[in-house]
Amino acid sequence: MQRRQFLLIPFAAGGIAMADLPKVQSLDDAMRWLDRIERAASVKTIGAWPLGAVLEHLAQSIEMSMDGYPQARSALFQSTAGAAAFAWFKWRGRMNHDLAESIPGAPALGAGADWRPAAIRLRAAITRFNAYSGPLKPHFAYGALSKAEFSLAHNMHIANHQDEIVVA
Repeated sequence: MQRRQFLLIPFAAGGIAMADLPKVQSLDDAMRWLDRIERAASVKTIGAWPLGAVLEHLAQSIEMSMDGYPQARSALFQSTAGAAAFAWFKWRGRMNHDLAESIPGAPALGAGADWRPAAIRLRAAITRFNAYSGPLKPHFAYGALSKAEFSLAHNMHIANHQDEIVVA
């Protein structure tokens, strides 16, 4: 089955695949996206993780850009393959990564049915990042990024995970 066909299946069940809605372009868009999720009658994922785990993963990524990532790839990897991957994502304007891959060394993601605490955590992470003026920590794969580059990375990361969320 082709990906587009797979993502259209929720329409038959009365849902809207987030992949078919406009993608997050800014952290302000991410907040509005969370508003839509919170107002929806039904939200689910079509990926490997429950919604709470997806939102928690996104929050972890943003928090770690300020607090540090628990495990980093080698400096050689960051300056070659990691930098090339980020440059490719920037050029394309979107990220593509394994949506079931945790951040190396990150605490285990929750598997609870209630996703709302994770949505609150993601909102808090975005708010904190927007207000943050301290030095940012190197990304575990991409290495050192400016605040604007981290913002772009976070936007693309959230947009990529939108592909696995269905709102009804």
